[in-house]
Amino acid sequence: MSLPAGSWPGAILGFVAVSLAVVTLALIWEAVQEWKRRRAVAEQIKQLSQADLGGGGSREISAALLREGESHELRWLQPIVARFPQRRDIQHLLEQGDLSWSVGTFLLVTGGLGVAFGLAGTFLMSGRLIPLLFVAGGASLPYFYVRRRRTKRIAEFEKQFPEAIDLLGRSIRAGHALNSGLEVIAEELPKPVSEEFRQVFEEQKFGLPLRDSLMAMADRVPLVDTRIFVTAVLIQRESGGSLAEILDNISYTIRERFKIHRQLKVYTAQGRLTGYLLAVLPIAMGVILYTVSPEYMSVLFEESAGRLALGFAGVLQIVGYFVIRKIIDIDI
Repeated sequence: MSLPAGSWPGAILGFVAVSLAVVTLALIWEAVQEWKRRRAVAEQIKQLSQADLGGGGSREISAALLREGESHELRWLQPIVARFPQRRDIQHLLEQGDLSWSVGTFLLVTGGLGVAFGLAGTFLMSGRLIPLLFVAGGASLPYFYVRRRRTKRIAEFEKQFPEAIDLLGRSIRAGHALNSGLEVIAEELPKPVSEEFRQVFEEQKFGLPLRDSLMAMADRVPLVDTRIFVTAVLIQRESGGSLAEILDNISYTIRERFKIHRQLKVYTAQGRLTGYLLAVLPIAMGVILYTVSPEYMSVLFEESAGRLALGFAGVLQIVGYFVIRKIIDIDI
């Protein structure tokens, strides 16, 4: 089933309305759940402060309060989330992207956008394959959004990381302990590097071993530089040596790698420009031809073979763009 040409604007507006409604409801739901989580934490602190507890009873009541606080989060989605095998990977991805979404909210937005895009594909184009492609495209949008935020945050961390290492080295030379140097980074440097080192510092304050804190940071920030830093600090604490000198060498190595990376970006600029041009040129030419001769281009939208060719061409465009990006993405 396909719509007449005059019904397209209404169908597109309906699709946009459904998509915005899904996203808005998901954000409102997440805000309500965040308010419930804050209220549950406040109640836990209040009950713990008012209770006259012994050692063993304190642990039992604290565990009960924590379980009670966790039960407020997306209660009706918990059975679905519990059966989802990749929920830990999704939660890890959300944390790396600095998003406060829960796994249930992510799945809710993914399913809602998939349904919205699927309805749009069903009303706008005939056949069974095109609506399925629309469903896949809509459902993948939240994932690509989170991946984009994660990539951007990690790239920003990578730029700030040498400065953090230098500041830590200067702090150690001034006679401060390693924990004090972590606190200085958390207070003096901007996000996201300050957030990661603040978490390590606060975990140290609450008694978590330094090895576990640093390994957790290396897991949250999957960079070779972070692993080198963590490995160097842990080896120095076991075997001794000048930590400040080690940090200076790490900072120098990272900055030299940045220089090589910038040179590679210059060398691959032509390939990136070619990829952008090949991605935009067919769309621009299609818009121009539709403006000049609508009857000539209307075959692609009104005939089933034309719609199939249009969808196949779009898929090839996306695949070609990612292939070019993979070719020019040189890892150093």
